[in-house]
Amino acid sequence: MRFTGSLLALGIALVSAVPLQDSPRQRLLDGKPLPSKYRTRSVSVTDPYTPSYRDPYDTAVDSVGEGLDPLPFRNGQGATVLGPWNKDRSRQNPDLVRPPSTDHGNLPSLRWSFADSHIRIEEGGWTRQTTVRELPTSVELAGVNMRLEKGVIRELHWHKEAEWGYVLEGNVRVTALDYEGGNFIDDLEKGDLWYFPSGIPHSLQGLGDNGTEFLLIFDDGSFSEESTFLVTDWLAHTPKSVIAKNFHLAPEIFAHLPEKEKYIFQGSQPGSIDQERPEGSNVKKSKYQFTHKMLAQDPKITSGGQVRITDSKNFPVSKTVAAAHVIIEPGALREMHWHPNADEWSFFISGRARVTVFAAEGNARTFNYLPGDVGIVPRNMGHFVENIGDEPLVMLEIFRADEFHDISLFQWLGETPQRQVADTLFSDDEEARQKFLDAIENPKKDEVTKGTEAQ
Repeated sequence: MRFTGSLLALGIALVSAVPLQDSPRQRLLDGKPLPSKYRTRSVSVTDPYTPSYRDPYDTAVDSVGEGLDPLPFRNGQGATVLGPWNKDRSRQNPDLVRPPSTDHGNLPSLRWSFADSHIRIEEGGWTRQTTVRELPTSVELAGVNMRLEKGVIRELHWHKEAEWGYVLEGNVRVTALDYEGGNFIDDLEKGDLWYFPSGIPHSLQGLGDNGTEFLLIFDDGSFSEESTFLVTDWLAHTPKSVIAKNFHLAPEIFAHLPEKEKYIFQGSQPGSIDQERPEGSNVKKSKYQFTHKMLAQDPKITSGGQVRITDSKNFPVSKTVAAAHVIIEPGALREMHWHPNADEWSFFISGRARVTVFAAEGNARTFNYLPGDVGIVPRNMGHFVENIGDEPLVMLEIFRADEFHDISLFQWLGETPQRQVADTLFSDDEEARQKFLDAIENPKKDEVTKGTEAQ
């Protein structure tokens, strides 16, 4: 019995050591098709990721919404993947797996996901950041995503950089002291902004049952949350005799100050602003308005969505950050344009997008974005944002600038002598020439356009 068992074990070992000639991998290596039982998804003549599929117009594919697994096939070219393959990542980036035929040349990465950022976990909250260290093209701005539970405080602090904040969810109280010694307190909700210039001391506290989550923007891509000036950190590194002299008290009063920074911590529940506002003959309110209700602005309604712009024109204190809140309906397009005065730092709140960035010299690259992703478009580089999903695409366009500026390709061509435009684009096609000139005649800027195909 032992002998028979040994032979059986040897036979199993030999079989396992010999490659299976009809395994999926071997069939692919031999150029043979996979039997249907090995296919991870159904394949049809309209499947865009097959050798037989043809699309001369590079139409967008929503691989996430349609549950497709992108493969590197395009108009009869390409091949299957035999090596390691991250299906989830590929599904999130279909235009990197199968780029449009118009992509060409080399561009650095212009995409990062906050999901790939390290999270610092604290008492009742957390924070993560996207800076030039995570995304090397993020040179002009840095972003921080922060969460504070009910009553949790982002402690009293200040920065070398200016801070711009957007409330993603929930409610938050902000406090500050201006350059002239005036105090500021306000309670904010989803869609509200704040802006604190460089050096302005401030604090944040989560309100309501669920606290808050917000996006912070700093006007330097090399910013780090770890470099914040914290009041607890300063006092922990100052002699008690000096602290006592500064506050006109005995040194023993400060015997139990925090030994290190508190950063994010659970605080007591705040009262109303009127209950908590400091009082006294030497106390004064700030004359500056450090907050703004962005989503309360009347939007510009376009054929394919909505646009709200907040910059120093309607939020005067915000001297170094300008922004647009953009809603793009399914199938619509943030029109082809560029920004002449700053890099664009995009934050995607909801929906699914593809963006092609044109960098001159024949260079263009397409990227895909999901909620929580960050995109960079260097100044003056042409681009569009297309909603490829089945829900509204909501995004923030943010700039290190005092005013928002963009230049529309549609408007530019429509307001250029038509002979020059036609000679440039349609010198050999009279019929197309006339149709195009009719389309751009008397142009109206349409920041988010529905387009003929989406109508």
